Amino acid sequence: MKFRQFTLESGTVVLLGKDAESNDELIKKFKGKENIIIHTVMPGSPFCVIDNANPSIKDISISGTYCAKFSQDWRDNKKDVKISIFTGKDVKKDKKMEAGTWAVKKSKIKIIKKEDIQKVEASLKI
Repeated sequence: MKFRQFTLESGTVVLLGKDAESNDELIKKFKGKENIIIHTVMPGSPFCVIDNANPSIKDISISGTYCAKFSQDWRDNKKDVKISIFTGKDVKKDKKMEAGTWAVKKSKIKIIKKEDIQKVEASLKI
């Protein structure tokens, strides 16, 4: 599988890149669309795409927690993580940009709490 994939309680599917190349592939697939995309404010996280044109606020929040959990910011700091929330219509890529790097025109910032990331971590451990 090229991407990490999670299905939320609502049935909504969430896709996360695994590295720079899969992040590029994921964003190319959803570029220009209305889907919600999430990335940490700090570099070094998967792009997270909610494969639902109209996700609930709860789905966005949970998806943001998954994005934060797999980020370098979380791995290195184990503190609250800031995420950016935008759509596929807000991304663009310059030919000079490195793999996995995309420019975002506008986004909303949300803080994912440490406790919420820890809950996701605990649920993923088998």
